[in-house]
Amino acid sequence: MRGINRVTLAGNLGKEPDMQFLEGNIPVAKFSLATTENYKDKTGKTISHTEWHTVVLWRGLAELAQKYLHKGSFVLVEGKLKTRSWDDKDGHKKYITEIIGDNLIMLDKKQEGGSSVEGFDVVRDDMP
Repeated sequence: MRGINRVTLAGNLGKEPDMQFLEGNIPVAKFSLATTENYKDKTGKTISHTEWHTVVLWRGLAELAQKYLHKGSFVLVEGKLKTRSWDDKDGHKKYITEIIGDNLIMLDKKQEGGSSVEGFDVVRDDMP
């Protein structure tokens, strides 16, 4: 049976996108994304819990993120989860799970004179 690896997150950037260029001048951008969930405990007190995610965008999406996204930007990202590992300087194996984005929707309200439709920008990356 085949599986599905699909993630949809809406949240705020925790920092400016970090743009790098790999061999062949391939752009890749990484940023942290905060998603916050609010709920009430059994006493009725509102509890707020924030999860931090690492988002990776490639090629055209990376360039758009570098140009238009900033710390605090509100975005929706769709993509897949990918876990990678490496050995640190002491030889310990480290792991990180990232969201490899292939769809980005900028949800910040546009300023007057903006060029979005209905106040949103939708960008897709059909590259693997």
